[in-house]
Amino acid sequence: MNNPTDILYAKTHEWVRVEGEEAVIGITDHAQHALGDITYVELPAVGDTLAAGQEMGAVESVKAASDLYSPVSGEVVAVNEVLNDSPEVVNQSPYEQGWMVRVRLSSAPSGLLSAAEYESVCQE
Repeated sequence: MNNPTDILYAKTHEWVRVEGEEAVIGITDHAQHALGDITYVELPAVGDTLAAGQEMGAVESVKAASDLYSPVSGEVVAVNEVLNDSPEVVNQSPYEQGWMVRVRLSSAPSGLLSAAEYESVCQE
């Protein structure tokens, strides 16, 4: 399992990379493996306000559909438009090209896991 140590993780299998006052969010390598070939990604709109733990979209694959939950609170400032036409990018590069949204943080992230803690959750 590929879990970079420079990002934070949610128990719901989203990752967060904090970059100053903003955070980039996507789904983990574990999640994309479990889902299989991703066929559709539904994301919030730029300008939407997200609350930590709130549903923010969905991912569909050949195996299943899964809700996405925001691991942080803030305003959506960008969405990865590439995923509209090429959702499989999430399978190919979940932590880089397959990012989903960028959020301007309204508060510091809390309750998130380190890479080691997330690996423990995945093994349960």
